[in-house]
Amino acid sequence: MKVTVSRKAHFNAAHRLYRKDWTHEKNDEVFGKCNNPNFHGHNYELIVSVTGEIDNETGYVIDMKVLKGIIKDEVEDAFDHKNLNIEVPEFKDLNPTAENIAVVIYNKMKPKLDSKLSLEITLFETPRNFVTYSGT
Repeated sequence: MKVTVSRKAHFNAAHRLYRKDWTHEKNDEVFGKCNNPNFHGHNYELIVSVTGEIDNETGYVIDMKVLKGIIKDEVEDAFDHKNLNIEVPEFKDLNPTAENIAVVIYNKMKPKLDSKLSLEITLFETPRNFVTYSGT
Protein backbone atom coordinates (compact mmCIF):
# COMPACT_ATOMS: atom_id res chain seq x y z
CA MET A 1 0.00 0.00 0.00
CA LYS A 2 1.33 3.41 -0.99
CA VAL A 3 1.23 6.33 1.40
CA THR A 4 2.24 9.97 0.98
CA VAL A 5 4.06 11.76 3.79
CA SER A 6 4.74 15.48 3.72
CA ARG A 7 6.96 17.98 5.47
CA LYS A 8 6.61 21.76 5.48
CA ALA A 9 9.54 24.14 5.31
CA HIS A 10 10.13 27.76 4.46
CA PHE A 11 12.77 30.10 3.18
CA ASN A 12 13.05 33.80 2.47
CA ALA A 13 14.61 34.91 -0.79
CA ALA A 14 14.79 37.82 -3.20
CA HIS A 15 14.53 37.65 -6.96
CA ARG A 16 13.83 39.61 -10.10
CA LEU A 17 11.78 38.28 -12.99
CA TYR A 18 13.25 39.37 -16.30
CA ARG A 19 14.91 38.15 -19.44
CA LYS A 20 18.34 39.51 -20.30
CA ASP A 21 17.55 39.32 -24.01
CA TRP A 22 14.43 41.53 -23.72
CA THR A 23 14.23 45.29 -23.50
CA HIS A 24 13.37 46.95 -20.21
CA GLU A 25 10.00 47.89 -21.71
CA LYS A 26 9.15 44.32 -22.70
CA ASN A 27 10.25 43.00 -19.29
CA ASP A 28 8.04 45.62 -17.62
CA GLU A 29 5.12 44.67 -19.86
CA VAL A 30 5.41 40.95 -19.09
CA PHE A 31 6.67 40.90 -15.48
CA GLY A 32 5.41 44.25 -14.15
CA LYS A 33 6.63 45.17 -10.67
CA CYS A 34 8.34 41.76 -10.40
CA ASN A 35 10.89 43.21 -12.88
CA ASN A 36 12.14 45.72 -10.27
CA PRO A 37 15.89 46.08 -10.98
CA ASN A 38 16.44 46.31 -7.21
CA PHE A 39 14.75 42.92 -6.71
CA HIS A 40 11.91 42.00 -4.35
CA GLY A 41 11.44 39.23 -1.81
CA HIS A 42 9.07 36.49 -0.73
CA ASN A 43 8.54 34.33 2.33
CA TYR A 44 8.28 31.04 0.47
CA GLU A 45 6.42 28.13 2.03
CA LEU A 46 7.36 24.67 0.82
CA ILE A 47 5.59 21.34 1.12
CA VAL A 48 7.66 18.30 0.18
CA SER A 49 5.60 15.14 -0.31
CA VAL A 50 7.11 11.68 -0.66
CA THR A 51 5.03 8.69 -1.77
CA GLY A 52 5.99 5.05 -1.46
CA GLU A 53 5.37 1.73 0.16
CA ILE A 54 5.40 1.51 3.94
CA ASP A 55 8.51 -0.32 5.11
CA ASN A 56 7.46 -3.45 7.04
CA GLU A 57 10.28 -3.11 9.58
CA THR A 58 10.13 0.61 10.38
CA GLY A 59 6.55 1.50 9.45
CA TYR A 60 7.96 4.51 7.54
CA VAL A 61 7.72 5.56 3.92
CA ILE A 62 10.78 7.69 4.71
CA ASP A 63 12.27 8.64 8.04
CA MET A 64 11.14 12.24 8.53
CA LYS A 65 14.52 13.10 10.09
CA VAL A 66 16.12 12.07 6.80
CA LEU A 67 13.62 14.14 4.79
CA LYS A 68 14.19 17.13 7.10
CA GLY A 69 17.95 16.87 6.48
CA ILE A 70 17.55 16.72 2.71
CA ILE A 71 15.29 19.78 2.74
CA LYS A 72 17.78 21.66 4.94
CA ASP A 73 20.79 20.75 2.77
CA GLU A 74 19.24 21.11 -0.66
CA VAL A 75 16.75 23.96 -0.15
CA GLU A 76 17.06 25.95 3.06
CA ASP A 77 20.86 26.21 3.09
CA ALA A 78 20.93 26.89 -0.66
CA PHE A 79 18.08 29.45 -0.94
CA ASP A 80 17.32 31.02 2.45
CA HIS A 81 18.18 34.73 2.69
CA LYS A 82 19.70 34.65 -0.79
CA ASN A 83 19.20 36.67 -3.93
CA LEU A 84 18.20 33.84 -6.26
CA ASN A 85 19.34 35.66 -9.41
CA ILE A 86 22.80 36.42 -8.05
CA GLU A 87 23.68 33.84 -5.39
CA VAL A 88 22.07 30.59 -6.57
CA PRO A 89 23.93 29.01 -9.51
CA GLU A 90 20.84 27.23 -10.87
CA PHE A 91 19.31 30.63 -11.70
CA LYS A 92 22.31 32.13 -13.47
CA ASP A 93 20.52 31.65 -16.80
CA LEU A 94 17.07 30.60 -15.56
CA ASN A 95 14.33 33.07 -14.64
CA PRO A 96 13.51 32.37 -10.95
CA THR A 97 9.74 32.15 -11.33
CA ALA A 98 7.85 30.06 -8.79
CA GLU A 99 7.50 27.39 -11.47
CA ASN A 100 11.24 27.23 -12.11
CA ILE A 101 12.08 27.33 -8.40
CA ALA A 102 9.80 24.31 -7.79
CA VAL A 103 11.47 22.37 -10.63
CA VAL A 104 14.95 23.24 -9.35
CA ILE A 105 14.01 22.08 -5.84
CA TYR A 106 12.63 18.84 -7.25
CA ASN A 107 15.81 18.25 -9.30
CA LYS A 108 18.02 18.90 -6.26
CA MET A 109 16.02 16.61 -3.97
CA LYS A 110 15.03 13.67 -6.19
CA PRO A 111 18.55 12.16 -6.48
CA LYS A 112 18.82 12.16 -2.66
CA LEU A 113 15.78 9.87 -2.31
CA ASP A 114 15.45 6.13 -2.82
CA SER A 115 14.51 5.62 -6.49
CA LYS A 116 11.35 3.74 -5.42
CA LEU A 117 9.93 6.90 -3.86
CA SER A 118 7.90 9.53 -5.72
CA LEU A 119 8.42 13.22 -4.97
CA GLU A 120 6.06 16.18 -5.24
CA ILE A 121 7.02 19.78 -4.54
CA THR A 122 4.42 22.43 -3.67
CA LEU A 123 5.84 25.93 -3.42
CA PHE A 124 3.82 28.88 -2.12
CA GLU A 125 5.21 32.20 -3.30
CA THR A 126 2.37 33.99 -1.51
CA PRO A 127 -0.49 32.55 0.55
CA ARG A 128 -2.65 32.56 -2.60
CA ASN A 129 -0.11 31.80 -5.35
CA PHE A 130 1.50 28.38 -5.46
CA VAL A 131 2.81 25.78 -7.88
CA THR A 132 3.09 22.01 -7.71
CA TYR A 133 5.64 19.86 -9.56
CA SER A 134 6.05 16.10 -9.49
CA GLY A 135 8.56 15.46 -12.24
CA THR A 136 6.14 15.06 -15.11
